[in-house]
Amino acid sequence: MKPLKDNPLVSIVTLNWNGLEVTLEFLESTRNLTYKNYEIIVVDNGSTIDPTEKIMAGNYHNVKVVKSPVNLGSAGGNNFGMRHMSPHYDFCFQVNNDAEVTPDLIEKCLQPFYDDPKVGAVCPKIRFHHHPTIIQYAGFNKMNMLTGKTTAVGSLEEDKGQHDTPGYTHSAHGCAMMVSREVIEKVGMMAEKYFVYYDESDWSARIIKAGYKIFYQAKGLVYHKESMSMGKLSPLKVHFMTRNRIYYMRRNASMGEFLVFAGFFGFLTVPKTVLRFTKNRQFEHLKAFMKGITWNFTNSKKSIQ
Repeated sequence: MKPLKDNPLVSIVTLNWNGLEVTLEFLESTRNLTYKNYEIIVVDNGSTIDPTEKIMAGNYHNVKVVKSPVNLGSAGGNNFGMRHMSPHYDFCFQVNNDAEVTPDLIEKCLQPFYDDPKVGAVCPKIRFHHHPTIIQYAGFNKMNMLTGKTTAVGSLEEDKGQHDTPGYTHSAHGCAMMVSREVIEKVGMMAEKYFVYYDESDWSARIIKAGYKIFYQAKGLVYHKESMSMGKLSPLKVHFMTRNRIYYMRRNASMGEFLVFAGFFGFLTVPKTVLRFTKNRQFEHLKAFMKGITWNFTNSKKSIQ
C-alpha cells in the first residue's frame, strides 16, 4: 500500500430510501465527530419524496445529496455514492443510515491502516442502538463453505469487554465499513447483482483474495438501530437470502467446495425449507425460495458494476 498521508479525506457514504427521519438522526450524530476532514454523501435511493431540502436545511458538515431515480439496493446504492465522492478522497466509509456514530469513530477506524499496510478494510464494534450494551458485531467467523453461511462474533452477547481486542477478521459488516482508496481502485466496487444481502461478504472475500486484510477495530463503536430479533421473514427477504447465498458460493467457492455445498443445499436445505413453508401455508415464501434458486440458473456469476 502507498504511504498514507496525514489528515486523509474520508468520504462517508450512506443510503436513504424513504427513511428521512432516520437519516437525519444519523446526520445529527455526525455533528459530534472529532475528526473534521470528511465529506458526507447521502444517496437517495429512489425515495418517493425528495429529501434534499430537509437534509440541506440541517447545515451538516460538508454534506451533499445525490439522487438515483430507482432503488439500486445496498450494493448499487453504495457504488452510486462512491462514484460521487470527491476525486481527492483517501478512504470511503460506508455507514447505514440507521446507525449512529460515536465521536472518535473515524480516528479509530483510520489507525489500523497506518499500523499495517496490508489492511484494506476496517469495521468497528457494532452494538444495538435500542439495547446499547448488546453486541451485534465484533468481527465475523469464517464463512462455512458447506452451508454458505457465517455468524458474527459476539452476536447478542452483553458487552463486558470480552471482545475488546482489535484484530483481523474474516469479513466486514455492511453497517459500517471503511475501505481504502487503493482497495477500491485495485479490487473494484461492490458486485451489484447481489442488490442486498451477501454483498459485503463477497466484497470482503475479493479484498482478501487480492492480498489485503479485514480488521475489526474494537476501539471504534457504532450503534445500529436494527432489531435484535430477525422477526418474520418476508418473501422478499427469503428470495434475496436464498439466491445470494447460492450466488456467493458460485463466485467464491472452489469447484469441490461448490459441489459439496450443492449436495448439502439440494438434499437437506431444499426439502426442509419446502416442508416448513408448506406446513405453515407460507406459499408466497415458498415461491420466493424457489425463485431465488432458479435465478441462479439464468444469471451469470460475473458481477455488474
